[in-house]
Amino acid sequence: MRVLPFATLGLMICAVCSLAAAQDTAPKEDGKLRIIVFGAHPDDAEYKAGGTAAKWAKAGHHVKLVSVTNGDIGHWQMAGGPLAQRRSAEAKACAKKLGVTSQVLDIHDGELLPTLENRQKITRVIREWKADIVISHRPWDYHPDHRYVGVLVQDAAFMVTVPFFCPDTPHLKKNPVFLFSSDGFQKPYPFHADIAVSVDDTFDQKIDGLHELTSQAYEGGAGGSEEHLATVPPSADPAARKAWLKARWSDRQSREADRYRDVLITLYGEERGKAVKHAEVFEICEYGRRPNMAEIKTLFPFYDGK
Repeated sequence: MRVLPFATLGLMICAVCSLAAAQDTAPKEDGKLRIIVFGAHPDDAEYKAGGTAAKWAKAGHHVKLVSVTNGDIGHWQMAGGPLAQRRSAEAKACAKKLGVTSQVLDIHDGELLPTLENRQKITRVIREWKADIVISHRPWDYHPDHRYVGVLVQDAAFMVTVPFFCPDTPHLKKNPVFLFSSDGFQKPYPFHADIAVSVDDTFDQKIDGLHELTSQAYEGGAGGSEEHLATVPPSADPAARKAWLKARWSDRQSREADRYRDVLITLYGEERGKAVKHAEVFEICEYGRRPNMAEIKTLFPFYDGK
């Protein structure tokens, strides 16, 4: 009997595992867009792009929200496996409300590093989804996990098309458009909005989704406390809780709309752009495919009254 070298055997096992994952997660070939949004923790992708994700999903496009870490230290009262399981379940429940798919990678919260192994993981996730659009944090942020998600996604931006990098997962023939979600950090350069999306029509749906992220939306995550809980309506009154959450997010998304009103007007036209109350915004990454205005309106099919 022929004995295979360990490296060859490992590659074969990896190929089988990767194929199974692709069969489980890849959307069907139906001509619709495939969008993947990376966040560092099981709430980041939902916070940054939940409204736009719901818009794409309503139009029949395929959206996956990926948490690169399992969030297992993201709470002030609990940690470890129980928290990781709780947050994964919250992300799944949120995704169901948004009409999208959720995935949480098994990397410890606060321990993400831009290693070759993690670059390979990100590359495989993008390839398995056959993504047309990839969204992530910018690679400069207050949280190291956020920064390194940005670095890893940028590092994958070229590698997703290279046939012999992670050859067990078929490479993409066309490079996706890579985008950054918004933030307020100024150095080394501030966020620049190239794309702004009205989420007025999915704002309530986004709130319904975020309502499922109890450990973060209401309990405050790692920055929570008993004092914070005292400011939040009790869990026994879900309607009051959701109203509290909606007010906070209305303020946040309204500020996004007001700050980037010029981009909204450029994309929607003056009348519609001026009327937008809530927005999510994105910056085009220099890596990957650089879309022109016509392609932006194809990838974001919301600007012509659709």
